[in-house]
Amino acid sequence: MSEQQKFDRNELAEDRTIMAVERTFAGWIRTAFAAIGIGLAFKALFGELDPPWLARVIATIFILLAAFLAVTAERRACRAVSRMKAHSVDAPDAPHLRYVAWAVAAGSMILAVAIWLMRDAAVPLIG
Repeated sequence: MSEQQKFDRNELAEDRTIMAVERTFAGWIRTAFAAIGIGLAFKALFGELDPPWLARVIATIFILLAAFLAVTAERRACRAVSRMKAHSVDAPDAPHLRYVAWAVAAGSMILAVAIWLMRDAAVPLIG
């Protein structure tokens, strides 16, 4: 095997690794959205738990877990991509990964606050 063939194989392997990092990042972001969905579903389905704040606490845990997953995924992906050089594929831009991750994290934080500010449907607004 010539040196050029070895170099080409290494370049292709690095490109495949970059694409794998992108897929892994997307998988973690999907997992973050799933955690948000579980939190919302828990609050919707078990909102009548006793004590009444228990459903909110459990939902908040899942939603905050989503923020943690998104930020962690961004940091790992950016660190991995910074160590590699794309050859035949377009490497993901670190700012774009950050925008996605921080948007998911900010959205989940806002959602967690909104769950605590929400009024329960069982409580009448006019006494």
